[in-house]
Amino acid sequence: MRILITNDDGINAPGLKVLHAIATELAGPSGEVWTVAPAFEQSGVAHCISYTHPMMISELAPRQFAAEGSPADCVLAGLHDVLNDDAPDLVLSGVNRGNNSAENSLYSGTLGGAMEAALQGIPAIALSQYYGPDNALSDNPFEAAARHGVDVIRRILKHTPAENGGYRLFFNVNFPPVSAARVKGIRVAPQGLRPGLGFSTEPHNAPSGRRFLWIKGGDQHRQTAPGSDAAVNLDGYVSVTPMRADLTAHDIIGDLGGIDS
Repeated sequence: MRILITNDDGINAPGLKVLHAIATELAGPSGEVWTVAPAFEQSGVAHCISYTHPMMISELAPRQFAAEGSPADCVLAGLHDVLNDDAPDLVLSGVNRGNNSAENSLYSGTLGGAMEAALQGIPAIALSQYYGPDNALSDNPFEAAARHGVDVIRRILKHTPAENGGYRLFFNVNFPPVSAARVKGIRVAPQGLRPGLGFSTEPHNAPSGRRFLWIKGGDQHRQTAPGSDAAVNLDGYVSVTPMRADLTAHDIIGDLGGIDS
């Protein structure tokens, strides 16, 4: 198997090393793992691409490249430059430092990389590690992802139906905020929503007197609807959420028929 990996935490992020180990086991002795990751952290850029300016790409080691762009940029660079349009079998993005469950998935550069791969017709999976009191300060906060990642990906690939045309599937995988031994299993779950929770701003004044705003997140342990991604994560399960890039609200198209003329 030939696998392309990327992330949004940057080329030196510990989660990328975890992902490389996962991908290496999946690829097997005769396989290949290629890395194209952002030169600098790109968290929160979602599916952004560098459409209006070029990006520098550098080879750091055999099959390892850093690009001055977003995760989606890195996937494009990997597919069309590094691999020269010789498509990989799979694109993996992550392992993200922190969860991309619920509304976080809409901001996630990790998901943006997987989405771009799906738009390019390549099977893609984004992987993120939820942080919490049981793992955030441990020696290896990525232990759950490292231990269970290969099995989860193999299960997804085994059960994903064949597709022809249209918006291709990609998958959002979140590992729970517990040690590997305490992971209860895997749950296919819809994207949740943390009620009343969203990003906000917090002002600070620099020593120069200039005013700056920090983007501020909320309580990542607020419960979502039962059975949704963050809810099963907080209950100790790995969540697997199938996604497509189609943003159409299909459920209300029929209700808006009166708009047509």
